[in-house]
Amino acid sequence: MQEAATPVTEVTLPKSDLILDSLQYGLYICDLERRIIYWSKSAERITGWTAKDVVGSRCLDDILAHVDKDGRHLCVDELCPLLRSMVTDRASDVPVIVFGLTKSGERIPMTVSVAPLHDADGQIIGGVESFHDYSDTYANLERAKRIQTLSLEHNLPPDNRFSFQSFYLPHDLIGGDFFAIRQLDADHYGFFLADVMGHGVAAALHAMYLSSLWNRYSNELKHPANFARSLNRELCRIVGDESFATAVCGIIDAAGKSVRFASAGGPPLVVIRADGRSEHLAASGLPFGMIAEAEYDECEFQCTAGDSLLMFTDGATDIHNSDERLLGAEGLVDMLRGLGYPQADIDITMLEEALLTFSNGIRLGDDFTLLEVRFSGDAAEA
Repeated sequence: MQEAATPVTEVTLPKSDLILDSLQYGLYICDLERRIIYWSKSAERITGWTAKDVVGSRCLDDILAHVDKDGRHLCVDELCPLLRSMVTDRASDVPVIVFGLTKSGERIPMTVSVAPLHDADGQIIGGVESFHDYSDTYANLERAKRIQTLSLEHNLPPDNRFSFQSFYLPHDLIGGDFFAIRQLDADHYGFFLADVMGHGVAAALHAMYLSSLWNRYSNELKHPANFARSLNRELCRIVGDESFATAVCGIIDAAGKSVRFASAGGPPLVVIRADGRSEHLAASGLPFGMIAEAEYDECEFQCTAGDSLLMFTDGATDIHNSDERLLGAEGLVDMLRGLGYPQADIDITMLEEALLTFSNGIRLGDDFTLLEVRFSGDAAEA
């Protein structure tokens, strides 16, 4: 005999604003002008700002006034995650770490997620941002960041034959890119740029291991292929098939203005000549950590006064626009030229904004490192 079905008890749901107010995450809604039209009770609890304080104001009017992990104000057109979400009609796929301003004037770390808001006809009418107090986790990541920053070595002695600049934008607070440059003798400088698969804590730990390998093997950079073979064997032994790293490594002869390098599957090196021409240079080699007995070729080229050498991880080039067109190395160079390079110095904030505009995304999808070497006309030793 079949048992009688258990009757379903009807549940009357509370109003939607009461549901939103019960969430642990703070939440607010803006219109297309970024005026706040809803502010939840949890948003009030986290920030101290009440709905009366903020509703009707724009989110950038000294309310949350977000800044990112590098201290840059995000309440500008290209860097604001909420505005990017409304412009691109895309929700964030992972939370962004930002610092929000509380009513008491304190800045607290938050993880922020954004999404566009649509009407019944599918038209974008605003945006939704949720945020969570990230203070406890952030304190641990901040300590890890300080340790990782110390490992990114480029404390060079003055040398009037060339100059070196580095730009590093990790996707999260810590990342999987690693770079270093070191003086090997009076005329020679070894360099290394690597990009561990993925980003975040796991990639950062692998990048820290690369730092220890750099310290152990950097003297082998007088023969870049030897350095590449040594690092590849070590990564295959320790990491196995769980991860890999693309990389470029080499040696700069400041007296002879020459560069010799080996590549492990990374983007090409780009030389911007003094007359504006660009050359893309690559050497064959598998990423580190894939096959223990992999071989690596070397490539050598000359530079003259006024030439610049650019090295970058694929976070700067593996970017697609809304038509799925890949930016690539040539697109990055064209973008830099559009920003006045090489006559003007690299402005990393303007470059990031240009990359975001091209990507039609809310934020860049990977760690991004760019290294620049500029050769001067003075052949005298430092």
